[in-house]
Amino acid sequence: MTEEKNQPLLDVRELTVAFGHLAVVKGISFAVQPGEIIGIVGESGSGKSITCRALMGLLPGTANASGSVKLNGRQLLGLDEASWRSIRAPEMAMIFQNPASHLDPLKRIGQQIAEPMIRHQGIGRSEGQDRAVRLLEAVGIRDPELRARSYPHEFSGGMKQRAMIAAAIGCGPKLLIADEPTTALDVTVQARILTLLTKLNRERGLAIVLISHDLGVVADVCSRVVVMRHGEIVEQGKTDQIVNKPQHPYTKLLIDSQPGRRPAGAGSAGSAPARSPLLTIENLSVSFPGKRDLASGLRLKSAREFLALDGVNMQIAEGETVGIVGESGSGKSTLARAIIRQNGASGGAIRFDGQNVQALRGETLTRFCRSIQMVFQNPYDSLNPRMTVSEAIAEPIWRHGLADRRTAQRQADELLELVELPGILRDRKPRQLSGGQCQRVGLARALALKPQVLIADEITSALDVTTQAQILDLLTRLQRERALTLLYISHDLRVVSSFCQRVYVFKAGRIVESGPARQVLTKPRDPYTQELVESIGSLVPSPTLAL
Repeated sequence: MTEEKNQPLLDVRELTVAFGHLAVVKGISFAVQPGEIIGIVGESGSGKSITCRALMGLLPGTANASGSVKLNGRQLLGLDEASWRSIRAPEMAMIFQNPASHLDPLKRIGQQIAEPMIRHQGIGRSEGQDRAVRLLEAVGIRDPELRARSYPHEFSGGMKQRAMIAAAIGCGPKLLIADEPTTALDVTVQARILTLLTKLNRERGLAIVLISHDLGVVADVCSRVVVMRHGEIVEQGKTDQIVNKPQHPYTKLLIDSQPGRRPAGAGSAGSAPARSPLLTIENLSVSFPGKRDLASGLRLKSAREFLALDGVNMQIAEGETVGIVGESGSGKSTLARAIIRQNGASGGAIRFDGQNVQALRGETLTRFCRSIQMVFQNPYDSLNPRMTVSEAIAEPIWRHGLADRRTAQRQADELLELVELPGILRDRKPRQLSGGQCQRVGLARALALKPQVLIADEITSALDVTTQAQILDLLTRLQRERALTLLYISHDLRVVSSFCQRVYVFKAGRIVESGPARQVLTKPRDPYTQELVESIGSLVPSPTLAL
């Protein structure tokens, strides 16, 4: 069908999506012009992803969509599955937040990129493989011929996302829908993926709908922004207008929740006062069996071992908030697991309150384990799915003999109140909670043993910005009330800058720079830290959202 002059490529009018009598998308309207990039932002549960799936005809059978969705003037709602299959890939395509769940682990990458072209364009397998190699090169994959023969488990998260993009653009669609494509990626990879999307937009005229819960992410790449809440559009307009002169209170809340806009956290404006170190890391090394790609920069200890941590030295004072930043694979989580003795050290020492942690045994080890607790990135994986919220929080209390079961249940209810969760949730299972609620349960469980040190490993990376701000405010309050020492691990430099007093920058198992957080992250000395900071700058160029 030929395009009329000024006709939108995608025209959505009064789109409603309902599950039975419950409407989750409520009469929304917006349009996408040819070659335009627009952003759709909002919290989890705002209806962003359901809207995407409605646009692609990928709603579950229990959902009902009404209204109008037109692509190049053609009505999409009501099409049968055969018609949808003729549209997906050739005319519009979609990439997802977690590419690993959408790549077949048993098929080579090149084969998966070639399949849509073979199916829709009638080319042979040999030509499909050649095109797959060229597409991998186009999306910035090095050694594309070799990588085309690789399996998904041999790709990093950023490489998997690039492979998904290559598969999506292979048939030459005019519209790409990207649903949270960078949420789980570290800042440098995130910046590269967004740069790639803008490059494809510029060179191929590819229109893009970028879905995100982070207004800072879309601010740099989108010409217009649509703000959703509770299934409705509360505001839409040009990006500069939305970011600098928001009209709706919810849009203002999203902007104020950005880490760079929040008030500085516990003592983040400067360095901590001089105090004796509570936790000391001395020349710590951790090695793992197996070979590591030399491109990662990790040093091989022997032909059969590589060093995940290589001579790390740190000192953390009581009551201090310390950030650890770096890309995926830099050694951040390995350090955390070494501190709590989940990873054994191959060299060096960890000292807690003057004691050698590796030498602790019996009751002294038990007391140490109570003193340092960890909260994980994905609370759904760290909580027992069969336990209720109250049971999960109470369990460590009675297991450590700190109270009987009845008293432990009462203390669990007090901890729910401490982390600002309503008592009505006490009998729910983890899967019945939102991500933010579940993270609060994980935090309450970690606090149940009254630790001196709390290690937070990427605990806000998958949360929307308003929930993220609430969790960080809660941590700040708990630190103040309980004199907690916080070790905050993150790939989000904006959060670390606003929340932490000091920061250590990790690369390939080594510390490349450390110091007061604001100083390191505004005036970095090491080239790698500069690259990290520049990646953040490219995501949030507006002064309103700047670091």
